[in-house]
Amino acid sequence: MIRRTRRDLSAAPLIAAAQGHTPSRTPVWFMRQAGRSLPEYRQVREGIPMLESCFMPELLAEITLQPVRRHDVDAAILFSDIVVPLKAAGIDVEIVPGKGPVVAQPVRDQRDVASLPVLDHDVAEVAQGIAIILDELTDTQALIGFVGAPFTLASYLIEGGPSKNHERTKAMMRAEPDTWHALMEKLVPTITAFLRTQVDAGIDAMQLFDSWAGFLTERDYRDHVLPYSTQILESVAGEIPRIHFGVTTGELLGAMSEAGSEVMGVDWRVPLDIAATRFTSPRVLQGNLDPAMLFAGTEVVRAEVTRIKAEAARAIASGAATGHIFNLGHGVLPTTDADAITEAVRIIHELSLIHISEPTRQAEI
Repeated sequence: MIRRTRRDLSAAPLIAAAQGHTPSRTPVWFMRQAGRSLPEYRQVREGIPMLESCFMPELLAEITLQPVRRHDVDAAILFSDIVVPLKAAGIDVEIVPGKGPVVAQPVRDQRDVASLPVLDHDVAEVAQGIAIILDELTDTQALIGFVGAPFTLASYLIEGGPSKNHERTKAMMRAEPDTWHALMEKLVPTITAFLRTQVDAGIDAMQLFDSWAGFLTERDYRDHVLPYSTQILESVAGEIPRIHFGVTTGELLGAMSEAGSEVMGVDWRVPLDIAATRFTSPRVLQGNLDPAMLFAGTEVVRAEVTRIKAEAARAIASGAATGHIFNLGHGVLPTTDADAITEAVRIIHELSLIHISEPTRQAEI
C-alpha cells in the first residue's frame, strides 16, 4: 500500500493539545461517538452485521464522519472494532448482537496458540475507508485510528467471548505463563500490522484501547501485559500522537503510562488532577465526563464540564500534565439523546477560554 502524505494539521486543536501545545479551543471527541446514539447510524447499518460493516469502505467512512458533521467534535474516531484485526487475520470471530465478540475456537493451550494465524498484510478495505474520510475532514479535524490492547484481545480468544471474571484468562496467565507469553507474541504482530495499515493510510493520531485491563492487579499488568502494549505503541513512535486508555484502570495508570503514549485517557472514576499525579512523567490528559451525565440535562453537564476543566487546569498548573483533550470517561451510551451530545460539545467549546484561578498562577483550559 502506498503511504499517504501526512496532512498539515497545525490548526487542528486535538493535534496541538496532544503535542503539548496550546490549542485554539479545548479539543473534544467521544469514544463511541459513531454508533447507536445516532439515528443516521441506525439507518445505514440496518440489516448489516457489525463486523461486515467494518470491511465496507464507503459505509465505515460514512459512519465515522456522521458525528463530526452533527456534533462539531474536533476529531473523528475510525469506525472499527477491537476484533477486526483478528477477523482480517483469518480467525473465526463474529460479533453477536447483545453479547459481543464470540470466537468459534477458543485458545486453550500451546497447540491452539501455535495454530493461531497472524495478520501479515494490509487491510485494504480499512485503508480505502480512511482515504474517503480524509477527503472530507478539514485541516482542523483529526482522524484517530485505534487498536485493541493485547490483554483484551487475549481474553476474547481464551474465554471464547466476553467474560465477567476472566477466569480462564487469568488462570492461563499465572498457571501457564509460557502459553500466555506465546499468545502475546502472536497477537502483537497482528495488532501492529492493523495499526500500520491505518498509519500508512493517513490517520492523524491513534488510541490503544484496553477494555479489560482493569480486572488485573498492577503486578500482573506489569509482568504479563505492559511489555506487549509498549511494543505496540513503540511501533508508531515519532509518527503520530499516541493515546492509551483502559476502563477501570485508575490503579494501573502509573504502569500504563510507562508504555510510552503522549496522551493518557482517564475513565470517569478518577479526577484528572489526581490521575495526573500517578503518571511516571507529565502527559496530556484525556477525559473524563461520566457518560451517564449526558442524561442529566444541560445544567448538570455544564457543571461537570466546568469541574473537569478545573481539574485539568490544576494538573497543568502543577506540572503534572501538559495538556487536556476532553472526552467521556468511556463510550457514549447507546440510548443517549444525540442532541445532548451536541449540546455537551457546544458547552465544552464555549468554556474553552475560561481561566481557572490557582493559588500561584492561572491556567487556560
